[in-house]
Amino acid sequence: MKLSAVFWLAAITHTSAALSLDDFQDACSSIGPQLSIPNATVYFSEYIPAGTNLSLPDNNATCGQNSQLVSTDTCRISLYIATSNRSGINMEAWMPLNWTGRFLSTGNGGLAGCIGYFDIAYAASLGFASVGANNGHNGTSGGAFYKNPEAVEDFAYRSVHTGVAVGKQITKVFYKEPHSKSYYLGCSTGGRQGFKSAQDFPQDFDGIVAGAPAFNFNNLISWSGNFFRITGNSSAATFVPMNLWPVIHQDVMTKCDELEGYADGVLEDPVLCKYSSKELICRSNSTENCLTPLQSKTVDKLLSPLYYPSGSLIYPRMQPGAETLASLAMFNGQPFPYTTDWFRYVIYNDPSWDPATLDFRDMATAQRVDPAGISTWSGDLSGVRDRGAKILHYHGLMDGLISSEISPLYYEHVKKTMRLGAAELDDFYRFFRISGLSHCSGGDGASVIGQGSRSVESLDPEQNVLMAIVKWVEEGIAPETIVGTRWVDGVETKGVDYRRAHCRYPRRNVYRGGDPKMEESWECILKD
Repeated sequence: MKLSAVFWLAAITHTSAALSLDDFQDACSSIGPQLSIPNATVYFSEYIPAGTNLSLPDNNATCGQNSQLVSTDTCRISLYIATSNRSGINMEAWMPLNWTGRFLSTGNGGLAGCIGYFDIAYAASLGFASVGANNGHNGTSGGAFYKNPEAVEDFAYRSVHTGVAVGKQITKVFYKEPHSKSYYLGCSTGGRQGFKSAQDFPQDFDGIVAGAPAFNFNNLISWSGNFFRITGNSSAATFVPMNLWPVIHQDVMTKCDELEGYADGVLEDPVLCKYSSKELICRSNSTENCLTPLQSKTVDKLLSPLYYPSGSLIYPRMQPGAETLASLAMFNGQPFPYTTDWFRYVIYNDPSWDPATLDFRDMATAQRVDPAGISTWSGDLSGVRDRGAKILHYHGLMDGLISSEISPLYYEHVKKTMRLGAAELDDFYRFFRISGLSHCSGGDGASVIGQGSRSVESLDPEQNVLMAIVKWVEEGIAPETIVGTRWVDGVETKGVDYRRAHCRYPRRNVYRGGDPKMEESWECILKD
């Protein structure tokens, strides 16, 4: 992290209610009895010194995290809040010594009830009073939803909204003054939660960073489950073996990578790629690194949109270029676990429901029921616009879990619903397509954009989505592009390979000549 970026952060902030370390520790130890929160139980408050590798023994094992590095002196407050007579959330509030006056809520992922410790620690390190919750259940299974619509309601929206209200109250009590600005940071389910807040609770945040949002959630769940219908299990003639997906990916690159003017292993605009796998069908004298005709049909179905028999769209296609991750998670010959849990424990409340039987009637039922309004497809963002709040929306173009083509559909839905042009939307809502970014992090391109603690190269707002939203909200300077970084071999310690400016939709990136690893060799142009 560059020192100049740290100085920039300090220059635009002011530390409110500055506390000495002794006073800070005293405030932390005494905060519990001062909190008067309805239906809440404070488990503990503890001072965490900077540099501590915090053990998380109570974190559910399926969440996959048993410790968290804490890089700033922090007061960690843990509590439970009943949200109904049969549901509630576990949440944490982290109050940093270097508080800037800002508040931030984190989100979640998948169907998981896992507190986002990585994001909480990241935000706290930057001086945000930060909160996160378990979405109303513990662990990654959807079993907690079984015959409990209150738990579903927590998952759909109430966990984040409750955590925000309580977190702001804790912040005011701890620092003896209210926050100055309120922010949100989340990706995947967390991206959906950010937009749900924008749609239904626009007063909660001044600035929202929402990545790879799980828009149109019920249809997304159906789309994810539909891949098993296409592939069959690993012994089916329709199944494409895992060792063939790198061959397919290379074929995609061969056919589509030069559409933006230069072949570098990263698609700048997968929408332009109209891929067919027919040329990979085995010839009479070849049986290796090729497809049977039936497997070729499978590939083309997997990379096609999903429609009802009536012709209406359920979900857009898995975009070309994302097939490597998608093959591991979605095309692996097994039912997608989130689909199984959602239909068993939410839509039908029937643990015996068989994901192999998924059909269009099931998909239509899920779309119609839309538990707790989880679809998150409202195109009306007037509440955000009218209060002067801002949304920075990004989606990786190598995302193999949530099609990146759903995000432009939502953007266009907002335009149509609000009857606004792109220039008018730019005042409060900007969407960036990030080439070479996989699902929320990683990928083959310049995918490091400050979206989390493990994806930070700089705190410069041009290179960091969290700092970009801060600058937009607090200085009125909106991001024109988001500059991503590619580390050598994708490893931070090996240094920077190249940077690339990612375009604000509806623009797309094209190569204009020169060294392709130089930012100035690329240009954002309006789509043809």
